[in-house]
Amino acid sequence: MILLLQICVMLLLTVPYSLCSACGWAEYATDGRCCPMCTPGYFVSEDCTSKSITICHPCPVSTFTDKPHGRHICNPCTACNQGLGLKPVKECKPFSDTVCGVLEGNYCTDPYEGGCRAAQKHTTCKPGEVIKHPGTEYKDTVCENCPENSYSNGSSTSCTPHTDCKSQGFYTLKPGDSVSDSQCGEISRVPLIAGITVGILLLLLLVGGVTLYKSGFCHKENSSIPSGETIFLLFNMKTICNVYILICNENLLK
Repeated sequence: MILLLQICVMLLLTVPYSLCSACGWAEYATDGRCCPMCTPGYFVSEDCTSKSITICHPCPVSTFTDKPHGRHICNPCTACNQGLGLKPVKECKPFSDTVCGVLEGNYCTDPYEGGCRAAQKHTTCKPGEVIKHPGTEYKDTVCENCPENSYSNGSSTSCTPHTDCKSQGFYTLKPGDSVSDSQCGEISRVPLIAGITVGILLLLLLVGGVTLYKSGFCHKENSSIPSGETIFLLFNMKTICNVYILICNENLLK
């Protein structure tokens, strides 16, 4: 050990730099010498010599160096690929790289400190689903199904209850489902009134027919020769009686 130290001391006395001495934190080794590094934003144009220091030049356009170094080139600036859902949020400078963020409607899938390397589009909720948690820069959209008796087109943050047609004085043409509302129709009173009217007429005919039938009018026979008007009246009355009897029979059968 003592012998090794003696050798190093002898070498230090004979040469300015050697393998026994390490370069400083702001130096780089080249050709057995320790040269001063270039600062961020610059690159090494010429290494130092025993008579000169390192010569540094500014980084060309679209290149950078962000820390002291001894390289002869600068780093290329990162390009934010729109196809990967990215956009530049901080432009590249000679001393710092481009910082990429996500395009609107996307979320980061490959983040790093201060930026993003890749992104994806937010999930689109389907009809019948509701947006439970909207997508953010670093999180995807979260969807969930609408509860029963409600619907959604997939673009809202809450489901809409189905219309209650009955409570609004309508009848339901088509019940609602998870993607559409109920379809209501007006209740028409014309068929109801017509049905009641026909029912009353049939009831009057039935009562009148039964009354005539029980009174024996429909079974009376006139022995005298009736006049033309009497024959016509009797014929019509007989026809009405037969209709009444037919109605009575049909109703009795039911």
